Amino acid sequence: MKMITALVRPSKVDAIKTTLVGLDVVGMTVADVRGFGRQKGQVERYRGNEFTVDFLPKSKIVVVVSDDKLEATLTAILEAARTGEIGDGKIFVTPVEEAIRIRTGERGDTAI
Repeated sequence: MKMITALVRPSKVDAIKTTLVGLDVVGMTVADVRGFGRQKGQVERYRGNEFTVDFLPKSKIVVVVSDDKLEATLTAILEAARTGEIGDGKIFVTPVEEAIRIRTGERGDTAI
């Protein structure tokens, strides 16, 4: 099993969810976060004054999938999240040792 953590534009979350549901990937956690990367913030104007917004809003999506669904899931997230401009985000993949469904005690792939 692998955990996919995607940091994406908030406007792309619904498209990613729709795509993942189409792949029969269920169970997704979404959190609103703020951060910066190569964008290094952006300059805003308010009442004639300029100021820099260092941390930009992003959405953090976490999905755990079985190894056989990994590549299809990564491709789906990439295609749904890409705009081609700086700030599209990043995807991280980490191994998952074990998954346990608390309600039933199921373990492994059946728990996800």
